[in-house]
Amino acid sequence: MVEVIAGVVLAIAAGLNAYIPLLGVALLARFTPLITLPENWTWLELDWVMWVLGGLLALEVLVDKFPVLDTVNDVLQTLVRPASGGMVFSIGVSSETAAVTDPQAMLTSEGLWPFLIGIGVALIPHVLKAIVRPVVNVVTGGAGAAVTSAAEDIGAVALTVLALVAPVAALVGAVIVLILLVRRLRRAIRRRREARAGRSLPAA
Repeated sequence: MVEVIAGVVLAIAAGLNAYIPLLGVALLARFTPLITLPENWTWLELDWVMWVLGGLLALEVLVDKFPVLDTVNDVLQTLVRPASGGMVFSIGVSSETAAVTDPQAMLTSEGLWPFLIGIGVALIPHVLKAIVRPVVNVVTGGAGAAVTSAAEDIGAVALTVLALVAPVAALVGAVIVLILLVRRLRRAIRRRREARAGRSLPAA
């Protein structure tokens, strides 16, 4: 059960940023004892793979800080983030970590089901993020893009590490992140409606 929780949390992190959990898992597996990847996922620890992930991460972190570009990026990431979620969910349920020393065989990274489950989980934060960002940009005049993006990046990093060392605490954190995304969306929509209503009032 703990390994499934770890996989779910990693997939949620992938829904926020496709490359943070992949690169995080690769770096932690390569340089720390926190996670031991199963044999069919050890290619993530290759130098060139980590450099590619690092480059893609740097590009996304930069682009995601600018209004309009962040929306375009979200559209392009509609396939990437869920795919990353499928990968990290498969890794999470089949790897030895600081919290999981004996992964269960009911879900293995060779199977299709873990990948599909991870896709579904990652889609939730991705869709929320893709809806929230344009509304936030309009309400804040674009000023909220960088702040919101930085918060999402920090959240993805925290969830990735916690998923490997304290999965239950990480799950609580992931639920909080999703709740904050929903609340941010509702607040932004309300502010946008209020702004429209204010513009529509006749002049005294």
